[in-house]
Amino acid sequence: MAENNHDVDSHEHVDLLVIGWGKGGKTLAGTMARAGKRVAVVEQSDAMIGGSCINIACIPTKILVHDAENKRDDDDTDEYFAKAVKRRDTLTGAMRKKNFSMLDDIDSVLLVSGRAEFTGEREVLVTGGDDTMQITADTVVVNTGSLANIPPIDGAKLGGRIYDSEALQHVSPFPKRLVVVGGGYIGLEFASMFTHFGSQVTVLDRGQRPLANEDADVAEVVAQSLADDGVTIINEASVTAVADGTDQATVTYEVGGEEKQIDAEAVLLAVGRASTTEGLGLDKAGIETDKRGFITVDEHLRTSAEGVYAVGDVNGGPMFTYISLDDNRILADQLLGDGKRTTADRSAVPYTMFLSPPVARVGLSEDAAREQGYDVKVGAKAMADIAAAPRAKIEGDPRGIVKFVVDGATDHILGAALVHVHSQEVINTVALAMRHNVTATELRDTIYTHPSATEALNEVLGVVK
Repeated sequence: MAENNHDVDSHEHVDLLVIGWGKGGKTLAGTMARAGKRVAVVEQSDAMIGGSCINIACIPTKILVHDAENKRDDDDTDEYFAKAVKRRDTLTGAMRKKNFSMLDDIDSVLLVSGRAEFTGEREVLVTGGDDTMQITADTVVVNTGSLANIPPIDGAKLGGRIYDSEALQHVSPFPKRLVVVGGGYIGLEFASMFTHFGSQVTVLDRGQRPLANEDADVAEVVAQSLADDGVTIINEASVTAVADGTDQATVTYEVGGEEKQIDAEAVLLAVGRASTTEGLGLDKAGIETDKRGFITVDEHLRTSAEGVYAVGDVNGGPMFTYISLDDNRILADQLLGDGKRTTADRSAVPYTMFLSPPVARVGLSEDAAREQGYDVKVGAKAMADIAAAPRAKIEGDPRGIVKFVVDGATDHILGAALVHVHSQEVINTVALAMRHNVTATELRDTIYTHPSATEALNEVLGVVK
């Protein structure tokens, strides 16, 4: 982005300043520029143009998941993984270039390379090498995302054989043994991915069972699928130390009051995400953060500083790129519309863990619905037993479960857990039905294409009781 930089110690005033090139910020920047506003976008890393999703998160990891699932037994593991990584890098590079041009082609957008730091209210100093630029703006949006959390464990520091989810995507040589510290969303995705590539994977999870927020029957199906694929999950394991060595790393953990150790060629630290607000000088702008360092916002994404907003991961909300995109819609309504749209408008927001098969969820689990006092009805079936949906059998992986939680008083869907081939697509149909109060009966009796995974709704919603 060097060609977009101004001279040393230059000054610019814009209508909108976006710090960070994430999904919400880059989309808002384009919208505002096309509306005739002068916009500046500051990004400190050329490798992050376009944001985390296309560079280190959603897109690159799902490329690796896809290629891992398609690895054949006679494929050489090292060569196959290297080819998958090359495909990952090629696609993310193309997307990065496209994201750059989408804003660079707009005359009213100023793209600036460098590290931004607030020096006052809606005033930022950008430093890139020996160059500096002062930018003031009528509106500022902080969009700097999140980063991997490094737990307070003895020896847990990145480097050598110890990785976060970003670095592990380029691990070399490929690890024959991988230990994953953390059994959450990211940890299990990488465990599933690497076992399909050919690693012997062990997950050390502090919880009593995997997927603590899911009902036990759903979690059991997922855990069995992971075990079938070769992943070992050790529950109630408290990791106390990680030691990197010449030939291997050693992880020390306690389980059942007994200290144990496990060796591996690579260790993945997957224990959540941390804020990226350090060094932004938020205090100089009067921007408050919570105890974890994430920027506090109201339902309109306003910070404690007048005219400053925070979107995406940095505000500590659900860390999905589609939530950041919706943050953009709320801000666009604030800046160009009637300002009525808020985070409170969100309902039935789905998510997917890209395991094999993927785990998709929306709304309440059965346990949560009962705790909230609903008249709960449940429909559930193993995917292998659903005669009306042969798609999973056609693709050779009939594992999984389809479970619906329904309000007996209204026939509205309270939640669903879909664990099966293509569940990441079907869950969007369910979420849409929930948002528009389509009843379970209506969803059951809808006509779906054949043979498709969506047809499972016809059968499973027919056994709700």
